[in-house]
Amino acid sequence: MALIGVDIGGTKISVGVLVGEPQHLVSKVIEPTPQAGWQAVLDQVVVQVQQLRSQYPKTRAVGVGVPGPPNFAKGEVRFAPNIPGFVDVPLVHYLTEQLGLPVALENDANAAGLAEAVLGAAKGTSSSIFITVSTGIGGGICIRDRVWHGHNGIAGEVGHVIALQGAAVSGVGQSGALEAIASGRAIARDVSFALGREISTKEAFDLAQSGNRVAKAVVDNALYFIGRMLGDLQKVFDPEVFVLGGGVAEVGDYFFEAVQAAATTSAGGFAPVQIRRAQMGYDAGVIGAALSARP
Repeated sequence: MALIGVDIGGTKISVGVLVGEPQHLVSKVIEPTPQAGWQAVLDQVVVQVQQLRSQYPKTRAVGVGVPGPPNFAKGEVRFAPNIPGFVDVPLVHYLTEQLGLPVALENDANAAGLAEAVLGAAKGTSSSIFITVSTGIGGGICIRDRVWHGHNGIAGEVGHVIALQGAAVSGVGQSGALEAIASGRAIARDVSFALGREISTKEAFDLAQSGNRVAKAVVDNALYFIGRMLGDLQKVFDPEVFVLGGGVAEVGDYFFEAVQAAATTSAGGFAPVQIRRAQMGYDAGVIGAALSARP
C-alpha cells in the first residue's frame, strides 16, 4: 500500500510517497508554490500527486499538510498567512474530485509531530508533544500514533500562547505570544535592534555562543521562555516526551541545554520534562501528511 503526502508551504510544495512496513519515503517532488490564489496552488498539488501516482498506481489515499488552521469538519483551510488568496479553501472536496482518491487534511505542525510519533523520536511512546521552533513556533499533540486535534481543531498551537503580556505583538495581533518573543524571527529582530544592524537568526546564535553579551542576553531570554512553556505544558498535559525540531533547534546543544534547564525549573518538581531531538528532518511534513491519510 502506498500513501502520498503533500506539504504545502509558502514558497514550495513537497509531495512524497510512503510505502512498506516499516513505512518509509521512497520518492519526492518539489515545486514552487503558485502565488495566484488557492485554486492555482491545489492545481499544482494535483500535477505533483499525479506524477508520483503514475509511478505508484496502488496509492490508496493522499494526506495534505497546510500552514494554517484547518476546519476539519468541513475539510477546509481557514487561511494560510503566507500564501496569497489561500482563505476558506475547500481543499478536501476539490482534491477528492480532481484525484478520485480519499484526501485527509492536516495542519503542517501536526503532520510533523505525527511523523515523529510514528517513525521518529517519539516512536513507541504513549503521548508526545512536538514543537517546531523556526521562523515561527508551532506544535502538535499526539496520543500514541494519532494527532489530538481538540474540540475546535486548534490543539497544539503553542506559539500563540501568551508567554509575556505586554511584549512584542505576533503576526495574528496578540501581545506577548511565545512566537513573538522566542521564534527565530523574534531572536533576529531583537538582536538586530540591540546591535543596531541587520542580524540573521544564525548569526545571532553564533554571536551568543562566541560570548557576545548582547546577543547572548537576547538568545538566552528566548530559550528561557521556550523552556518555561514546556514546564507549564508538562503540568497541564503530562506527555511522556517533548520532541523539539525546526531550524532554530538545529543549533544543537546550546539550544537544548538552555531549554531543558528552564523547563526543569518551570515544572517545579511535578514531573521530569523529557526532551528529545526531532529525527525526521525536512521530510517530517511530507511523511506526517501521508501518515494522516492512514485508515
